[in-house]
Amino acid sequence: MPDWYSSMQQTFEYYIVNPDSWKDVKKLEKVKSCTMDYDLDSETIISASIDCDDKIGENYIRAYLITIQNGIKDKYPLGTVLVQTPSTSFDGKSSGNSLDAYSPLLELKEKLPPIGYAVRKHENIMSLAYALCRENMRPPVTACENDATLEYDFVSDMGENWLSYLADLIANANYQFGLDDLGGIIFVPDQDIASLQPVWTYDDSNSSILYPNITMERDLYGIPNVVEVICSRDSGYYYSRVSNDDPNSPISTVNRGREVVHRETNPSFPGEPNQGIIDEYAQQLLRNLSCLEYTMQYTHGYCPVRIGDCVRLNYERAGITNVKAKVVRQSIKCEPGCPVTETAVFSTKLWG
Repeated sequence: MPDWYSSMQQTFEYYIVNPDSWKDVKKLEKVKSCTMDYDLDSETIISASIDCDDKIGENYIRAYLITIQNGIKDKYPLGTVLVQTPSTSFDGKSSGNSLDAYSPLLELKEKLPPIGYAVRKHENIMSLAYALCRENMRPPVTACENDATLEYDFVSDMGENWLSYLADLIANANYQFGLDDLGGIIFVPDQDIASLQPVWTYDDSNSSILYPNITMERDLYGIPNVVEVICSRDSGYYYSRVSNDDPNSPISTVNRGREVVHRETNPSFPGEPNQGIIDEYAQQLLRNLSCLEYTMQYTHGYCPVRIGDCVRLNYERAGITNVKAKVVRQSIKCEPGCPVTETAVFSTKLWG
């Protein structure tokens, strides 16, 4: 692996990929530009825009960053995408192709389960999800061993596609879809940022690959300082109210000078309620809601950080020190320097 903090020669290569073998089969010689956009909130996780003079049709394309440093050549896949909406332009002298492309998860989005399809209660969630993915798409899927089973029959909605159905199914085992380095499908466990370990540290030292501009946003809107919980069951009616009156909390009733109320009328917990359970539920709910999420956007030279990874930021000139954040979006431009515009999030507790 090269030293990403030192100078190197960088070029890019693009290949058509066989969807069954998942191997490169033909090199593309006339790609003019390419941008790979990753987003954890996107159904297909990755989309791409590619401009080229090659005639491609509907095929999988894989992009690589090629590095040469100290005479050693290395190759790093940047993404594998299925070309879905090619368009052609002609300027009077030559024609070009503009391609929009998406991850292999698109194959699941294009197919629908049978009407009324159901996974039965007590089925192993991840084993069945793996089998259904393999049955309904060509690219490779990595199996995931997990003992979680369904507590009820899981029935598809009318018009629901396989991607949305399977995403909801694996959420019952606290998993979500992900992509490996070559674009194959993997299952990723849900984890909070506190449990993740940073895979990379960005800083503003002399050898930094971090560009100078960085933005950070936070939004206090909607974070409550009062929670009300109302529970009506056959066993009785229960009400609990918890207020954040802590003068050390920036969102408290004291510092805001007003109440911001969140009311929950259908609390979910096992067993029959009593007043003590409802009071504890309300306390924990206010703690959970008293989190402020920060969103940071910055750009850096390419390094092997992937979407979903945890990173540490020490940008002392911007007042950012030892911040641990999760990468939720990336935009990789296949151009000199291979700049990566990255969005990462972290949260802080404001009460409790």
